[in-house]
Amino acid sequence: MEQKKVVVLGGSSGIGKAIAERFSRERWKVIIASSDRAKLDAAHAGLTGSGHEAMQLDIRDERQLLEFVSHVRQHHRDFDVLINSIGISESMPALSHNFSEWDDTLQVMLYGTVRSCRALVPLIKNGGRIIHITSIHDRRVENGSSAYGMAKAAITQFTRSLALELAPENILANTIAPGFIDTPMSVDCNGQNELETEWFYDNYVKYNHLPLKRPGQPEEVAGVAWFLAGPDASYITGSVLTVDGGLTITF
Repeated sequence: MEQKKVVVLGGSSGIGKAIAERFSRERWKVIIASSDRAKLDAAHAGLTGSGHEAMQLDIRDERQLLEFVSHVRQHHRDFDVLINSIGISESMPALSHNFSEWDDTLQVMLYGTVRSCRALVPLIKNGGRIIHITSIHDRRVENGSSAYGMAKAAITQFTRSLALELAPENILANTIAPGFIDTPMSVDCNGQNELETEWFYDNYVKYNHLPLKRPGQPEEVAGVAWFLAGPDASYITGSVLTVDGGLTITF
């Protein structure tokens, strides 16, 4: 049988890296892309098996995106699954922060998602899958997270539109909305992991706002992505799978 292929955008770190590793262990050919060359090379070296590829890509750069698409078309012709795990997170007030910096979050995550889908979906096989990693921020609000939350909410709605419009090609489109996951994005500029702070313990463990009383691991999100890419998810499209340890069911 022909080896299946997955494109993982944001595959050099955190959840995207864990997803790439999971698919490589399942003997898929993995093509990862990221703007950070050093992290990209390290992630590529950690993939199981051979024949995988790592390409530098700043999703805001139209030229780089076209070069990436051209490479995939020339060397792979098509692929089975597109996973977008590109994310940036920086606390910024909704009204007083520099607009261009605030807008960069939307340019990377929201419009980056739209651009990548417009460019790459024509290469997805009939019966393929699109999986976007969003966040419980698509329905929850935190101080300073307006741009991040708006981007994630918009990606969720965009994915529903894709699910409807691509149904004739039997391409399924879904999102995964993680809660607190222990990734490099949990570490602030001072090197402090928010998941190891007294604030996290008091709010989410001591007072039971997080039923499972622990942050999730990237591999636990990767397992959900693997499920959505497989035959057991053949009747799921336009859905949001929440992976948050029960956080959003509590007060």
